[in-house]
Amino acid sequence: MKRIYLSGAMTGYPDLNFPAFNAAAKALRAKGLDVANPAEIEPTGEKTWANCMKADIKALCDCCTVALLPGWESSKGANIEARLAIQLGMRVVEFETLIAEVA
Repeated sequence: MKRIYLSGAMTGYPDLNFPAFNAAAKALRAKGLDVANPAEIEPTGEKTWANCMKADIKALCDCCTVALLPGWESSKGANIEARLAIQLGMRVVEFETLIAEVA
């Protein structure tokens, strides 16, 4: 397991759900893992949904595992990320499963 990409819902959440993303990144990093956290990715230009997704997908492509945060199923962006990762042959796993594996 090399670099892990966090995927989850942001739109419609307070603070774009950054607290959940940051907590997940912190937990994985505490286990010594390298994490790509969309909450830390700055898109080019205006912070539109499309620009954020473009920047996030670039980061996702540098990873080998996608960890899905709780509630990801209701997110258009997280569904796109999960489907893309599967098509690229990446491992896609629920965050809780991943954190239990590295415990």
